[in-house]
Amino acid sequence: MKIRQALISLSDKRGALEFARGLAAQGVHLLSTGGTARLLRESGLSVTEIGDYTGFPEMLDGRVKTLHPKVHGGILARRDLPAHMDTLKTHGIPTIDLVCVNLYPFAATIAQPGVTLAEAIENIDIGGPAMLRSAAKNYTGVAVVTDPDDYPRLLSEMQHGDGELSLATRFALAKKAFVHTARYDGMIANWLTGLPENAEAPSGNPTETPATEVATTASSVPSRFPECLQLAFDRAEILRYGENAHQRAAFYRDATPLSSHSSHSGRTGGIAAYRQLQGKELSYNNIADADAAWECVKCFTTPACVIVKHANPCGVAIAGQLVQAYEKAFQTDPASAFGGILAFNGEVDLDVIDAINARKHFVEVLVAPAFTAEAKTALAAKTNLRVLTVPLPATHAGDTGHTLEFKRIGGGLLVQTADNFAVQASDLKCVTRRAPTAAQVEDLLFAERVARFVKSNAIVFCGNGMTLGVGAGQMSRVDSTRIAGIKARNAGLTLKGSVVASDAFFPFRDGIDTLAEAGAVAVIQPGGSVRDDEVIAAADEHGIAMVFTGIRHFRH
Repeated sequence: MKIRQALISLSDKRGALEFARGLAAQGVHLLSTGGTARLLRESGLSVTEIGDYTGFPEMLDGRVKTLHPKVHGGILARRDLPAHMDTLKTHGIPTIDLVCVNLYPFAATIAQPGVTLAEAIENIDIGGPAMLRSAAKNYTGVAVVTDPDDYPRLLSEMQHGDGELSLATRFALAKKAFVHTARYDGMIANWLTGLPENAEAPSGNPTETPATEVATTASSVPSRFPECLQLAFDRAEILRYGENAHQRAAFYRDATPLSSHSSHSGRTGGIAAYRQLQGKELSYNNIADADAAWECVKCFTTPACVIVKHANPCGVAIAGQLVQAYEKAFQTDPASAFGGILAFNGEVDLDVIDAINARKHFVEVLVAPAFTAEAKTALAAKTNLRVLTVPLPATHAGDTGHTLEFKRIGGGLLVQTADNFAVQASDLKCVTRRAPTAAQVEDLLFAERVARFVKSNAIVFCGNGMTLGVGAGQMSRVDSTRIAGIKARNAGLTLKGSVVASDAFFPFRDGIDTLAEAGAVAVIQPGGSVRDDEVIAAADEHGIAMVFTGIRHFRH
């Protein structure tokens, strides 16, 4: 199908001139609308405005431009059906062989502070999606272009194909167009159904009240959840298998513009934005565990190291340098660290790699924002080791980088905002006769932050900026406490003088008795149990300092 006539109507005009010139050079007649037509004409290109083409001017403040039989007839007519072609001939409608359209900037509009509902409504494109869907439906005779990044490739194919684009190319473009319009409509639906009821006047007309006063923009956490949630993800790769070898799996990157941190490569600061420098392909479990490690380590502003095994931190530490943080984190649980995921929140240098090698520490995945040239050279010898770089988020420490979290259940979806509440010293309420020292407060805050990433019920013993024992995922909190103590003893670590974080309140005093027996001297927990008085009394009996945060950190 030789391309003889193209319709170009663009909001995003990146590369538009070059593409139009390339089409014109191959003898393609150009149709265009409004601002795009002016741009092309001012650049010396011959272009017919759509109003002149249809015989009807743009009207209703630009709401009606391309909604005309001469436009959609020229796009939708099947070239292989004589009856369709005869109809075009009868009504004097030429075929339109290429439609190059991108849509009104709805996302950019609603991201503006103080945007009104009326402004958002006016930036909902109607004619653009209609043309894209028409062209995509009739891909056997029409090429539909939505992405400026495709322009050079398409021009090259036309130049080498006597002005034609292959059926395979047109089909690929059609699929891309349907994804484009689906996501555009989904974004509009998410935003509109996320507005509170008072976002509309009783008459049903949009108000002039800034939408940010009644609902947040699409680039931030919704003030309430959309009534109809539309999600968009791009498949990044097919994985060898899922959690187990008999399960099929794939990895998708989030493409939903629900956050100012979103991008085509995934959330900025999230594991989905990784770039693999070397090693075997990532497995389903590798990615899941790397996410757990990265979410934890990026919460710290001082040099930190996190070691994860089966989605739980088995060693976490902060220090003046990354190599020191690694040495401390590894001490927590050397046995569990074997075959784990290792994450750092700073540039990894040769000292870190030498320390890993000196301990003969087998690592499945190594994650950091960057690696020095010397570190990369040393790592190259470990051909199977998966090495990933992930950009740190441009937000405060403690922000998980995820706007919404999802959990699939049978027949439904659980959705929540991320647990990104970082407890500060000013949030602590001392409830015991003994108050923690300044050094203990620092360790308590460190322990509380680590506990946020440990499966419930979580108990974390810490001291001197490192984990000493981690008890995770038990049905009983006292069992988690005992397990944390056992792990510390197995690693040759003493819990005398340690501090403890619990992700939720202690329901009975037995947990306090157990950690006191282990040697702990201070505890941080949310509080809120009906037996708080009993638990506080137990702490006072043992001479333990206890602080309440009022914040629970269940992680299921």
